[in-house]
Amino acid sequence: MSVTRPLGAVSALAAAAVVLAACGSADAADPAPADGAQTISFSWDRNVAGEDEDPVYEPTTVEVPVEPETIVVFDMASLDTIGALGGEVAGAPLESVPDYLREHLADDAFNAGTLFEADLLEIEAHQPDLIVIGGRSAGLWEDLNAIAPTVDLSISGTFEETLERNTTFLGEVLGAQDEAAAALEELQAGIEEARAVTADAGTGLGLMVSGGELSALAPTHGEATGRNARGGLIYDVFGVTPVVEDVEAATHGEPVTFEFLLEHDPDYLWVVDRDTATGAEGAQAAAAVLDNEIVHRTTAYQEDQIVYLDPVAWYIVFGGITTTQLMIDDVLSIAG
Repeated sequence: MSVTRPLGAVSALAAAAVVLAACGSADAADPAPADGAQTISFSWDRNVAGEDEDPVYEPTTVEVPVEPETIVVFDMASLDTIGALGGEVAGAPLESVPDYLREHLADDAFNAGTLFEADLLEIEAHQPDLIVIGGRSAGLWEDLNAIAPTVDLSISGTFEETLERNTTFLGEVLGAQDEAAAALEELQAGIEEARAVTADAGTGLGLMVSGGELSALAPTHGEATGRNARGGLIYDVFGVTPVVEDVEAATHGEPVTFEFLLEHDPDYLWVVDRDTATGAEGAQAAAAVLDNEIVHRTTAYQEDQIVYLDPVAWYIVFGGITTTQLMIDDVLSIAG
């Protein structure tokens, strides 16, 4: 049995959204950890409106058991962080787990559905202690929370706020607080190092290539959501100076042309190959799409400054401890 729900949205939350004191449950029928089990609380604002309705947010708190034995994860960034902190995942949408994160799955890990649909019967049969959702799977909360305590770790606030909030929370859940703190310190140092490199790199343009078309990525200007956060990462997190001050206005939110690249001529092109990230069959690789006479006239091409970012890290996962380090390494690659 599968169920599909519209994707939910979450409002901005600070890292303090992880509440370590007990709070009321969102619903009296919500599952609760076993009597006497140590728990922590996680709170967020959940969109309870329908798919075509204006968002309506409801404060939601879920009690989560500490050191759960059986964890089901629909959010790949959370799977990354759980594994990096020494945890193991019993169930996930197996076809969507990137190769570099598969080591964090149990040897007998079961398929929990897809990023958009949950196999409720399969999940219930394994009696999980904790379910983690986020992004594409946020709309599954109601059905999954009826099975086991379910938390939504979608992007909330800035990328770095979300990284700190989720890593800190999962560290508390797994009893790996010290490891979580050390990982965050190392990642923040890496981000600062990357920013120092981009500060001297001139202008840049984030570019997504899909279906042979180009889309210019825009900064979020502090208003990151699950939908636009991945586009703004190169500017918002890593400090790249946009070649166009208002990318969204300059492009009208539409695909851009090769002539657009030549006209604005950024020093660097930061390219995400969406088709490679999603495994689109028969798609032309981004490097092939950009191999043409017009692009050859750009500064980025002539100076060998077209950077092909890890497509899975930047488009599918874009979060988690290991993945953030992959992003850092991509940016540091221009340092020579």
